[in-house]
Amino acid sequence: MPRSEYGDDLHVVIKLKSGYNIGVRVSKDTVIERVGAGEKPSFVPPPPPPSRPELPRISFISTGGTIASRVDYRTGGVRAALSAEDLHSVVPELSDIATVEAEILFSLFSENLTPKHWAEIARVVAERLKRGVAGVVVAHGTDTMAYTASALSFSLQGLPAPVILVGSQRSSDRPSSDAATNLIGATVAAVQAPFAEVAVAMHEGTGDEAIAIHRGTRVRKCHTSRRDAFRSINISPIARVVEGKLQMLVDDYTPRDKERELTLLNKFDERVALVKFHPGMNPALIEWLVDEGYRGIILEGTGLGHVGNYCFEAVRRAVKEGVVVCMTSQCIWGRVNMNVYDTGRDLLAIGVIPLEDMLSETALVKLMWILGSMTQDPEEAKKLMLRNFAREINPRSPIDSTAPSW
Repeated sequence: MPRSEYGDDLHVVIKLKSGYNIGVRVSKDTVIERVGAGEKPSFVPPPPPPSRPELPRISFISTGGTIASRVDYRTGGVRAALSAEDLHSVVPELSDIATVEAEILFSLFSENLTPKHWAEIARVVAERLKRGVAGVVVAHGTDTMAYTASALSFSLQGLPAPVILVGSQRSSDRPSSDAATNLIGATVAAVQAPFAEVAVAMHEGTGDEAIAIHRGTRVRKCHTSRRDAFRSINISPIARVVEGKLQMLVDDYTPRDKERELTLLNKFDERVALVKFHPGMNPALIEWLVDEGYRGIILEGTGLGHVGNYCFEAVRRAVKEGVVVCMTSQCIWGRVNMNVYDTGRDLLAIGVIPLEDMLSETALVKLMWILGSMTQDPEEAKKLMLRNFAREINPRSPIDSTAPSW
């Protein structure tokens, strides 16, 4: 195989028929004899299945990520390679569920997406929905999919139909790939779901029995590599897909309504930071954000919502200078309660806004959105941070919201 970009010159890598690679150490005594030429690895997608116009019509938008990747034989890793049309053609089951209109918007791994990309995804999704499609599926890398799901949840106000983000933990050319089953589940949700919300479709367990449908503002990637990496936090998934059928798990949702008027509010102020407190954190980090003109800070505090008292003066200065400072918790389950200990009450007195059980990622995106699309006034922004726009805040946390038993 070609030597990878970071490979040394002391080994030769051989591709076995099983698909695995082995490295052979090369020394001055090594003899390599060429006995023939193998077929160069390549990927030729099958032709897309025939369209069935009697089926519901959905829009499929690809932004990249592992779900749209294949092995790169130059590096041995994966790279963004498949197009939206390729994904459709290699999963022919989609043609039995819907008429799919596929397109590429970006071909990026999700760590390279920024709020500007969120805005463009929201704009394109809104355009497709206004054309009357039954739903939209957005293929996306998993690492920052929860951020984009939140961004779309806030940007697309008054959705008439569901918007389902989908990704995969393993590229589509691996035997253990979850790409096809996730895609099928997302397409089923886009067609069958009675709700008109932004959601994330990923494996419910390690097997292929079910795809969980998570609400876009309540989901987090909780494992680096497992196929069931995504979890709904402090709530149940909104639905699941089993054997091609959608099963609703909650009664509280916004119903579909093709007559509902969609409002696009897709401006984000990037001058908002997410700061994770840690013991010994230098308060100058907060001071630097103020000096750099940041307009919002989400503090990810310990436990019920705390930071060390040696950070208080920096926080006080930020609030006095009109920076919106909000508090979330580093804990995954539970909620902020800053009235229990002196530290929390002192922060409340300074002017820090507690965000109940809002996820830190969701809080960051929400404050960017509020300052970009809703208001320039810090006091109004504080009020809006405590208003539910997309069920990002639960009025109470269930006592059985425990971590999964991995």
